[in-house]
Amino acid sequence: VAVMLFYQIGELFQSYAVNRSRQSISAMMDICPEYANIEEDGKLKQVDPDDVEIGTEIVIKAGERVPLDGVVVSGTSFVDTSALTGESVPREVTEGSEIISGCVNGSGLLKVRTTKEFDDSTVAKILELVENASSKKAHVENFITKFAKYYTPIVVCAAVVLAFLPPIILGGGFAEWIQRACIFLVISCPCALVISVPLGFFGGIGAASKQGVLVKGSNYLEALSEMKTIVFDKTGTLTKGEFVVSEVIPNGWEKEGLLEVAALAEGYSDHPISAALKKAYEEAELGELSMDRVEQAEGIKAKIDGRVVYAGNAKLMEEKGVEYEPCTVPGTVVYLAAEKEFLGTIVISDTVKPEAKRAIAQLKQSGVKKTVMLTGDRKDVGEAVAESLGIDEVYTDLLPGDKVDKVEALLGELGEKEKLGFVGDGINDAPVLSRADIGIAMGSMGSDAAIEAADVVLMDDNILKISSIMRIAGKTLQIVHQNIVFALGVKVLVLILGALGMANMWEAVFADVGVSVIAILNSMRTLKVK
Repeated sequence: VAVMLFYQIGELFQSYAVNRSRQSISAMMDICPEYANIEEDGKLKQVDPDDVEIGTEIVIKAGERVPLDGVVVSGTSFVDTSALTGESVPREVTEGSEIISGCVNGSGLLKVRTTKEFDDSTVAKILELVENASSKKAHVENFITKFAKYYTPIVVCAAVVLAFLPPIILGGGFAEWIQRACIFLVISCPCALVISVPLGFFGGIGAASKQGVLVKGSNYLEALSEMKTIVFDKTGTLTKGEFVVSEVIPNGWEKEGLLEVAALAEGYSDHPISAALKKAYEEAELGELSMDRVEQAEGIKAKIDGRVVYAGNAKLMEEKGVEYEPCTVPGTVVYLAAEKEFLGTIVISDTVKPEAKRAIAQLKQSGVKKTVMLTGDRKDVGEAVAESLGIDEVYTDLLPGDKVDKVEALLGELGEKEKLGFVGDGINDAPVLSRADIGIAMGSMGSDAAIEAADVVLMDDNILKISSIMRIAGKTLQIVHQNIVFALGVKVLVLILGALGMANMWEAVFADVGVSVIAILNSMRTLKVK
């Protein structure tokens, strides 16, 4: 009766802990949209999101969940992305904004042109990842499963030997030894380990999902606690991936005039550099630009007000015989010339994420020994960003294949129990994310390929959360190891006492279900990790 009573109490605590953890994970599961609105003959018709094709215009009313990824065609609203990203502040979307499935539309009516089928949408990918998370076990969990597999038959055989061998050898009645064997069996039950260890990891994954971070398995939680080297891709990870004009150096011109010439020359190009120049001088009227214009690898040739203007790199200036002043400022340098006259220089650079420097500092506080940055950018640009953020090592001018080679080399430098993490967001990062011990991808703006290849997904792209998840992982492993040491320690002690006849059934009950209840309560602390 005591065993059953304690076991029921243990079950109650376990179900409470599992439910609490499930609630934080189910916030992600609840993001699944039930229908999509399509306009037919002036009326809205609800259809299954699975049946909506790419390029279809759907209508999302206030309070409805976004069913598919797409681009806003008309309307303005604020969308709640908290279920996906853990970010409580609503995000504004207007015409032309990208919108991801699983968000909740706030107040306005939105018309969205879909860009993905439901099976490829953000929400479907996340649901699939969450469902598969529990199938990937940590080494500790695998050890406990194997341990229980061999441990249980061994202790049953030991109990049989204890019941019959001593009376046969020593003589006397069987009753006392059979009772000792029963006590031995009750003590030896491995409930505390088999229940509390997976429960601890499950709680850790739940605590991570509360932060808007999806960990695809407890093995990755274990690896995060051992991460000593972290490698970052630059663009879109440490920087915003948005080019802006950072410096204007005119040669006898006014800054505004130089910007206007650059904006006109780049007017019809959709290159990110051109977009940055146009944004810096939005007043430029493209109608003034002659269509006599050639775009090439080195830059652009255009006719403005009857004069031929060149906008491009140093190679273009040399090719056209323009005497220019070389610029050493880090960034993408655009030289401007009209005929043979050098007009000046505009420097365009990617903006560093405001939280990046703090994220690097916090990672070092969390136990990371080495931070590394890999980029395809020029040496001066990469080194300037790395220096401003406090990154230990930087490798520049890399192609996607080179990044894999660098990660391979860094993996070779690690100690036996040390792990390497890679953080990236682009399609070209997928091979590196797969090769690293822990691949961490940007879930909000990252590519599908990167999210698929990663082991951990940051739903709101906030790299500050990496150190938070490392702390959660470390605390989870600490609690799991406490449970193993406590459970095995008490069991071994009481098993010896039981075999010697110094422990009665009450000690046996405590060593089994009592230890289980304490271990379950300890595992519940993973839910509370800040």
